[in-house]
Amino acid sequence: MSALMVNDSLDFNALKELLELTDGNLASHLKALEQQEIIVVSKQFIGRKPSTTYKATEHGKDLFRRHVEVLEQLINHS
Repeated sequence: MSALMVNDSLDFNALKELLELTDGNLASHLKALEQQEIIVVSKQFIGRKPSTTYKATEHGKDLFRRHVEVLEQLINHS
């Protein structure tokens, strides 16, 4: 989510490289985020090659911001 918070969108390969995950591991995480409407998936063809991009929804961004706020509170009060 942090990668999608600072980028408008990222494609599957960029996320895979950035996070150093396997295809299957990344796909399962992305599917879970999509099911919760935290991200949206866009599939298209660039030339003859399929491209899948991911973007954080406003709901997802709000959830992530709240998550970071809670983490900051934990850090500041320990």
